[in-house]
Amino acid sequence: MSKLRDNPVRAALRAGQAVTGTMVVEMRSTAVPPLLRQAGFDFMYLDTEHGVYDMATMADIVRVARLVGLPPIVRVPDAEYHLIARTLDAGAMGIMVPRVETREQVESIVAASRFPPLGSRGCSTGKGNSDFVAAPFREFADHANDNILVVLQIERSRAVDHIDELLSVPGVDAAVIGPVDLSLSLGVDDIHDSRVEKAIGRVVESAAKHRIASGIHVRDLPMIRYWREKGMTMLAYSSDLDFLTSGSNRAASDLRDIATINAKA
Repeated sequence: MSKLRDNPVRAALRAGQAVTGTMVVEMRSTAVPPLLRQAGFDFMYLDTEHGVYDMATMADIVRVARLVGLPPIVRVPDAEYHLIARTLDAGAMGIMVPRVETREQVESIVAASRFPPLGSRGCSTGKGNSDFVAAPFREFADHANDNILVVLQIERSRAVDHIDELLSVPGVDAAVIGPVDLSLSLGVDDIHDSRVEKAIGRVVESAAKHRIASGIHVRDLPMIRYWREKGMTMLAYSSDLDFLTSGSNRAASDLRDIATINAKA
C-alpha cells in the first residue's frame, strides 16, 4: 500500500481537540512553513483571496509545508470548482472558502473537494497532492476523502441566519468566523459589538449540534481565548505580515532607545 500523507489537523478536530495556526498573506518564501512549524503552530492558512500568490507560488509553499509537517490550508478566492480542485491537486491539505452564504454553495464546495461517491472532484494522482508518489486511484481517492479538510468561512449575516442549513451539508469539517467582514455585514464597526458576539455564538452552537468544528481567525488573543472557552477548536491568530510589522516596530523602538544613550567618554 502506498504511503499517503495523513492530515493530523482534520483528525484532531474530529476528535474535538483544539489546533492552532496563523495566516500567511504576504511572504513568498518557502522558508515560512519551517519557521512557523518550529514556532509550534499546528497548521497554516495560505491566503489566495487577499494574498499575493499565484498558483505556482502557492504550490511551492504548500509542498514545503507538507514536507515539514505543517498542514497547509489554502483560502481560495471563491467557491468555484477550478479554484478548489487545482489547489487540492497542488497539495493543499484543506481549503477554506470565503463569503459562503447558501446551502447550494456549500454543496458545490463539498462536491469539488471530494472524490466519488462523496463528490465530483476529478482524479489526478502523482502530483503535489501525493508528494509526487503514484498511488492506486481508488486508494488515493478514499484517502483524500478521509483527510481533506473543508472549511467554510462565515462572514455574512445571511450565512448566520441560515447557519443550520449550511452546516448540515455532509462533508463540511469546520466553520471559521471572519469577524471583520461579519461586523461589516451586520452594520457595526467593532468586532466586540454584542451583535457580532451573538452571531458568532449562533455559529458555535450550530457547529456543535452538527458535530463539526468551529473556529476564528483574528488578531486578538483575548477574543480567541473567550471563544475557545465557548467551544471553538480551530484557532488562528494574526499573520506573517502582522508578525513582521509588530516585530520590526518593537525592535526599531528598542534600538532607538539604545541609540539615545550617551556614550561614555
